[in-house]
Amino acid sequence: MANILVVDDELGIRDLLWEILNDEGHHVELAENAAQARAHRQAERPDLVLLDIWMPDTDGVTLLKEWSATGLLNMPVIMMSGHATIDTAVEATKIGALAFLEKPITLQKLLKTVELGLSKSLPKLSVASNGVLAVGVSSSQFSAHEISAAATVEELPPEQTFNLDKPLRDARDEFEKAYFEFHLSREGGSMTRVAEKTGLERTHLYRKLKQLGVDLSKGKKTAP
Repeated sequence: MANILVVDDELGIRDLLWEILNDEGHHVELAENAAQARAHRQAERPDLVLLDIWMPDTDGVTLLKEWSATGLLNMPVIMMSGHATIDTAVEATKIGALAFLEKPITLQKLLKTVELGLSKSLPKLSVASNGVLAVGVSSSQFSAHEISAAATVEELPPEQTFNLDKPLRDARDEFEKAYFEFHLSREGGSMTRVAEKTGLERTHLYRKLKQLGVDLSKGKKTAP
């Protein structure tokens, strides 16, 4: 279990990220602005920070610079934004951010990036033309033109996009449906293995899938 700090001025996004990461077994702290984020960081060193760029008091890049200048940037930081430019993302990585997640954030990309950040093995990143950071390339090796043309690597694949600008219950149901469909596909439709993977009792899992409208035949292997 990791201690993760989520910094975002939007209540819906904070609540949604808290629920997803909490379900993954992490301890999640929330901050709605840079002032609260500073207080959390002064109190303890989180294992990972998810930091929004655009906030009303101090933007995330400025806060990142503060932490770097004061020796507090000794934990993985993943930047988040729905409006950031490529230049902003490049600046953040040069300061010390490990990755950039473009909103709306996909479930698999969120979990994969968090996993890589917590393993502290996330390689150098470059910015792809769609604003997503590509793994495995140092941004300092390229000109701005070359960086904007870089392709996103397969380790962070584009998946279904979720609209976070909606009621929490609706957004949560979308995430949960995608989550179970992913495991059904990966486990070849085996309810037993999916129950083991997700930590749910089989009967409860079946009811949950029905409630979410998950196609139970999805991912099942067919006989040749």
